[in-house]
Amino acid sequence: MVRVLVADDEAMVRAGVRAILDRDGGIEVVAEAADGHGAVEAARRARPDVALLDIQMPGLDGIAAAGRIYRELPGTAVVMLTTFGQDEFIARALRAGADGFLLKADDPRELLSGVHAVAAGGAYLSPKVAARVVAGLRDSRPAGAGWAPARLPEGRLTGRELDVLSLLGAGLSNAEIGRRLELVEGTVKAHVSAILGKLGVRNRVEAAITAYEAGLVVRGR
Repeated sequence: MVRVLVADDEAMVRAGVRAILDRDGGIEVVAEAADGHGAVEAARRARPDVALLDIQMPGLDGIAAAGRIYRELPGTAVVMLTTFGQDEFIARALRAGADGFLLKADDPRELLSGVHAVAAGGAYLSPKVAARVVAGLRDSRPAGAGWAPARLPEGRLTGRELDVLSLLGAGLSNAEIGRRLELVEGTVKAHVSAILGKLGVRNRVEAAITAYEAGLVVRGR
């Protein structure tokens, strides 16, 4: 059973999210909160597997709350909930320790998929959010931009790991990476695990951002 905290300053939104989550027999909503401070306190008390946090809440916003939960409760994954068009918050939220990002207008199935994905130790960006993250990162650097060596552990990633990282940054799944590089999926998983450890990042989202910042993913890749 995946235990979930739902935090949003709008009671109707909280009720709607709870109603969606209640449809899944493998998910239990164990706490609710109406602001960031309440979300942190509720997380401390309930120790949920997943915290669903609205970005814009009074007192303490969702990004600050995500940072506190990430530091204090490493066993709790954080998924940010936002409305379309708040792109400027995405990178900040992920840097604060968020494991996923969902739009409130997404299909309810995206919410369920995201909760299960982060609860299992993965990362999750809804397709619409992922597309905007990729476009924003791509457009923010010149075509063909080179590496920023300080961003990568020099000499520690093998050539194959760099191949995997570049495709991971392009948004490919393990299965897609395996087909592209002619590797079995288990081997790709092993490479991804090694990459996360060498980069010192928690999940695929942070690894993908690092790949962009390092210039491994360029226009046309």
